[in-house]
Amino acid sequence: MLKKFFKRIKEEKEVIQGKATRGKIYSSNHIYPTPEKAREAFGLSVKKLLDVNRWSQLPGFTATFQLFDANGQEKEATKPQEQDYIKIILPGPVPENWVVVSDISEDDSRVEFTVNPSIDPTKAREEQDKIEHFFIAEASSTFRVQLDGNNLSAYEIGRNEGINNEEDAGKRKWINTLIAEGGWAGVQEFQWNKLTDYLVHKLDLS
Repeated sequence: MLKKFFKRIKEEKEVIQGKATRGKIYSSNHIYPTPEKAREAFGLSVKKLLDVNRWSQLPGFTATFQLFDANGQEKEATKPQEQDYIKIILPGPVPENWVVVSDISEDDSRVEFTVNPSIDPTKAREEQDKIEHFFIAEASSTFRVQLDGNNLSAYEIGRNEGINNEEDAGKRKWINTLIAEGGWAGVQEFQWNKLTDYLVHKLDLS
């Protein structure tokens, strides 16, 4: 038991120092009485998943999400495209965080898209040299809805979640550590579980 404790402390220290990464999965599911009902609900889930701007209307304490195109212009579209950007504003007095849509995958029973931390596309070209996110560029989040018979599921899958606190982070080095280990660490589970509940129709928009 003591050995495991010290191992966990060491791993946490390495994450804070930017020498290690984490991976987390959040999910919700909803079982319907028939495959037909589940299929109908899946169609609505896909629309909810892809309409990123509406995520900001989740009830209560939540982040704000805004879709931008590849040129840094706001989009009101109800479906992202690869190389679109998403601006994420966390609750509280913290900097904006940006991700870019790197992949979109769709088939009859699963739809998902993946984002990675990115530059701020609204800045002048010469200023787009830093990742404007508290996680490193190699981190990713995959948002997925999936149908399996009567079972409708939604996921947020985080991979390689290393803190962006090396020299490349510029002025954000310390605030990124505070966000990742403090503010975001405290609301991450709450935020993504709320989103996945919404995607499987257990939660309505405010």
